[in-house]
Amino acid sequence: MALLERVSTLVRANLNDLIDKAEEPEKMIKQVILDMQNQLLQVKTQVAIAIADQHLLEKKQRENADKVAEWMRKAELAVDKKEDDLARASLQRVESYRELSDSFAQQVTDQKAQVENLKSALRRLEQKLTEAEANDTRIAMGDGSKAAAFDRMKRKVAHSEAMGQAKSEIAGDNMEDRLAALEKEDRIEQLLMELKTKRGA
Repeated sequence: MALLERVSTLVRANLNDLIDKAEEPEKMIKQVILDMQNQLLQVKTQVAIAIADQHLLEKKQRENADKVAEWMRKAELAVDKKEDDLARASLQRVESYRELSDSFAQQVTDQKAQVENLKSALRRLEQKLTEAEANDTRIAMGDGSKAAAFDRMKRKVAHSEAMGQAKSEIAGDNMEDRLAALEKEDRIEQLLMELKTKRGA
């Protein structure tokens, strides 16, 4: 997330070091404080959005778990009525909803981690802003062009790494999808046999 990268750069910035290197220290400290205040507002907004997203994902996870139970009941009814095709179709739905439920469970876990990261970034940024405001009262800073250049370079490197990772993930996806489809077919047949055994059909 670019926002967290920007916050991280601001938090890691050594204000005293920037002061020493700045041509116009007073302008720089004012710009840094302004940047931090802007980032603080954005992080607060993102925390609220992330928490709302987490609640939506939890709701979707519960809905899909309910669908798993509902379609399993339908599969059992179909087996009782000796309707193998209906039972098989119902079990396919069970598997689809189970996969969705598992996917949402993973997304909920990831989202919780994201919320914690944002809250942590918010706390660190608030501390750094206090430090910058304290420096503003006794020190003048420069225009921040070195920090901006460093930030641009860091973003470029991070983008290149992300692109490389994405390309390698895409290459592996196609084969994994085909294997997953085969495994799913086997699971459905196995579920059908287990259900038949359980129901005495």
